[in-house]
Amino acid sequence: MLPLNKYIVGDSLKQLKLIDDDSVDLCVTSPPYNKLEGNRGHLVDKVVYDEFVDKVDEDLYQESQIDILNEMYRIIKPGGSMFYNHRVRWEKGVTIHPLEWILKCDWKFRQEIVWDRTLAGNIRGWRFWPIDERIYWLYKPLDGNDKSGKELESKHSLLTSIWRIMPNKNTNHPASFPIELSSRIIYSILVGKKGVVIDPYAGSGTTLISAKLLGSDYIGIDMSTEYKTVFDNRVDSPSKDIEKHNNEIEKHFVNKTYKQRKSELPPKCTREDLFEEDV
Repeated sequence: MLPLNKYIVGDSLKQLKLIDDDSVDLCVTSPPYNKLEGNRGHLVDKVVYDEFVDKVDEDLYQESQIDILNEMYRIIKPGGSMFYNHRVRWEKGVTIHPLEWILKCDWKFRQEIVWDRTLAGNIRGWRFWPIDERIYWLYKPLDGNDKSGKELESKHSLLTSIWRIMPNKNTNHPASFPIELSSRIIYSILVGKKGVVIDPYAGSGTTLISAKLLGSDYIGIDMSTEYKTVFDNRVDSPSKDIEKHNNEIEKHFVNKTYKQRKSELPPKCTREDLFEEDV
C-alpha cells in the first residue's frame, strides 16, 4: 500500500525499496549535488544540509545516484516520467556532467531542459558565469514499441526548453527550487488528472505542495526532521506558495493549438506558416 500524502523521514533508497513496482505516476526531484560543502562562490554561502554531508567520493556519489534513478524507474508506471534537476559541475579544472551517470540508468532520455536561474553563484573568470542548471526529463516506455511517449498539449510545450525562473530566496533549506518549476512539470505531465507524485529528496516539500495544489497525491522522503517541520508549516499556511503557483498556471495558454492552425491552412501552405503569428 502506498504511503499517500506522507512526508517520510528516512533514507531515500531504503524507503523507495518498500514501494511497489509500477505504482507512481511522476517524480520531480533535485538531489544534493556533491558540492563538497567547503566550496563556495563569492555571492553565496556554503551549501550545508541538515542531517546530510554533501561531500563524498565522486564515484560513490554517482553510484548512489544510479541506484536511486533505477529504483525510481522500477516504481514509476509505464508511460510515466521523472524530472531530475542537477547541474554541470566544474571541480579543479574537470567538468562533471550529470549525463555521465544518467545514461547508465534504465530510463529513456527524453529531453534536457535548461533552467536559467538568472543569478551567478561564482564571479571568478575561469568560465562564463554559470547561471543555469539542468532538468532532465526521463521517460519509462509503455512497451518495446513506445519510442517517444505521449505528446504534450500545446499550452504546455509552448513554454520551450529554456525556463527562466528565479530561485527561491530566504528559505529554510539551502537549495530549494521554486514552486513555479514543480508546478509547471506536474501540470504539464498530468494535464489536470489526479496522480501520485513522488520526491525522494523532498527537502522543504516544494514538489509536494505543487502536487497538493493540483489535486494529486504525493509521497515525500528526506532524512531531515527539520525539513519535514518546514513542510508541515507550508502546508498549514500555503498563501505564498499559492500566489506563485497560480501565476505559473496562468502561463499555460494558447489561442490556437498546432492542430487547429494546421486545419485552417490553405492546401499549399508550409509548416513555417503555422508560426508566423504569436500564440
